[in-house]
Amino acid sequence: MKLKNIYELAVEMGKKYDPRGEYLFTLLEERWKEYQKAGDEEKTGFDTETLENPYSDTRILVGSGEEEISTVLCGIDIETPEILLADRLNQKGQKIDLLLAHHPEGIAQAALHEVMHVQADMMERAGVPINIAEGIMASRIREVERGIMPANHQRAVDAARLLDLPFMCVHSPADNLVNDFLRELFENSEYSSLQDILDILHRVPEFKKARELKAGPKLVVGDKKKRSGKVFVKMTGGTAGAEKAYEKLAQAGVGTYICMHMPEKHRQAAEKNNINVIISGHMASDSLGMNLFLDELECQGIEIIPCSGLIRIKRLAESSLH
Repeated sequence: MKLKNIYELAVEMGKKYDPRGEYLFTLLEERWKEYQKAGDEEKTGFDTETLENPYSDTRILVGSGEEEISTVLCGIDIETPEILLADRLNQKGQKIDLLLAHHPEGIAQAALHEVMHVQADMMERAGVPINIAEGIMASRIREVERGIMPANHQRAVDAARLLDLPFMCVHSPADNLVNDFLRELFENSEYSSLQDILDILHRVPEFKKARELKAGPKLVVGDKKKRSGKVFVKMTGGTAGAEKAYEKLAQAGVGTYICMHMPEKHRQAAEKNNINVIISGHMASDSLGMNLFLDELECQGIEIIPCSGLIRIKRLAESSLH
């Protein structure tokens, strides 16, 4: 399988499970129109990848795309230590063809804020008017953009380039997969209390393993015996959303908010608005999303070597494309 085919598969799966549904393709059409109207100078700096790939946090970072891939070293974070690990494994006779990260690096990290708009659509699905949701997200997206700007985005990418190791990251598509998986899980499960919600999560293999590692799901706002109310699953959208969102979600009838991780100010905002919060666990949640993608690669005969926090669980019989 060529590197470009792995990249295209990631984008395809991200679109298939995107919370925006058909509206996503309207956005892509608008992007095409914007490109066609651009002058020669504007086109020079235009990111043409965005014409087909709506996920700025998912890119081939090192490589032409024509490389043949048989073995992948995959982790939640692939940075210089993991890149040196891959080089060392190659020295010992283990041929690593591709470094595959979940969290974005390089150009994908620098543009992370661009994928956050999907959170407005997620809030709309929960009952928040879209005009309010988009207004809430606007200032938060600008805040995240400013926070990312000083980062040394290319550090890990340069290390991979110097060692001539193909490098790619899959962020939002994997997050879309875990978001859809958990949303469907709760839609098809019976529950009443917050303990019921925790029990459902604990039956998912990634969360079960994370629990053994002391990093499993935790209730951080609420009482296990209390009723959960309507559940809102927030597993995609780049990073944490806006603090103001919890007030609007409460008004829309959300009783319990499930996410990978949450800043303390957000937890306090949820508590203030009487929204229960369950943190499912960062590495476990990211592992679940990546596993759903990695299963597709294994179906193509690619060997996966997990590292850097990836809890590898195989669901090959449940592969979404086979």
